[in-house]
Amino acid sequence: MNYGEKKLDRPIRIGMVGGGRGGQIGYIHRMASARDFNFQLIAGAFDVNPERGRDFGINLHIDPSRLYDDYKEMFAKEKERDDGIEAVIIATPNYLHYEITKAALENDLHVVCEKPMTFTVKEAEDLKELSEKHKKIVATTFGYSGYQMIEQARQMVKHGDLGDIRVINMVYAHGYHNVAVEKHNASTKWRVDPKMAGPSYVLGDIGIHVLYLSHIICPELKIKKLMCSRQSFVKSRAPLEDNAMTIQKYNNGAVGYLWSSCVNSGSMYGMKIRIVGEKASIEWHEDHPYALSYEVQGEPQKIMVKGADYLYPEAREDDRGATDVVEGLFESWANLYSRFAQAMYAIDHGETYDKWYPNVNDGLEAVRWIENCVKSADNGASWIDYK
Repeated sequence: MNYGEKKLDRPIRIGMVGGGRGGQIGYIHRMASARDFNFQLIAGAFDVNPERGRDFGINLHIDPSRLYDDYKEMFAKEKERDDGIEAVIIATPNYLHYEITKAALENDLHVVCEKPMTFTVKEAEDLKELSEKHKKIVATTFGYSGYQMIEQARQMVKHGDLGDIRVINMVYAHGYHNVAVEKHNASTKWRVDPKMAGPSYVLGDIGIHVLYLSHIICPELKIKKLMCSRQSFVKSRAPLEDNAMTIQKYNNGAVGYLWSSCVNSGSMYGMKIRIVGEKASIEWHEDHPYALSYEVQGEPQKIMVKGADYLYPEAREDDRGATDVVEGLFESWANLYSRFAQAMYAIDHGETYDKWYPNVNDGLEAVRWIENCVKSADNGASWIDYK
């Protein structure tokens, strides 16, 4: 059970780049990082418009002298202070992730970066090397992975409750962009611009979320081959896709299917994952994340819920309320931010943090998957060796 008691001697001083007024994701970063008193937001460069960014920062009760025109000014001036920032949240459009993360590491700052971490595998490998050189972590916000029942699913696979894994069925397919909403929505507009979003839209924006869940639940499975077909049903989005289907083969002979889409008309919450084993299956849905379906062949379906005594201990560590208190996305993010803080503290004090969290290697693998999917799709949806 997590009662919000401190895990560190003091909160880690953190700044933020992007995530200002009108952004989709900045608020949840701030709220999740503030939970459990692990971080204190003390500085920011919140907007490409410095005046607007300062006004926003003042409304967050941040010292006006620590509101900056851009990340370069923030890193330079905070480094001069005895109480300067020790970490940074990067909540900008994709094209800025690499350069800001690189600069942060070179300034000896820990990083929490939005996904995808970079445009290319080469860039991601560069960041991994810098992270190791400067002994600073790069965390990636795969925000759905902090739910208790994802940990329960992981433990069930680990303990052999499902038997050998045969099929992984993954879906993240919503309908909010079934028409060209980007004409009137700035936060969607950049996502369909290759210069700002990178080589993909839905593969990199939402597909990698459910892909990461599969990696956490089944860490022993490694992709050997994949085939991807992608489409731009809203033609103005080409060459970026708004719908894609990926089929992948794993090292143990299992197969995976991942549907990434923003044109699944009528779908409100588009994410779910089903793990099929030789003895049983489990299934998790985004719209009731506190529950996990457990289906043993020949037995009635069971619905497991967060906080219950029958869960594995690892799944109960991050419980934040009674069993009948519904868990939501803010709890998932808060659990991840708690791990980010403990990982930062550990490496700064020459210690080891053993619990998993979305790290620089996971960010790298997500970029690798995107590259492979795009390569396959752009070569006639051909099967390719995963590299």
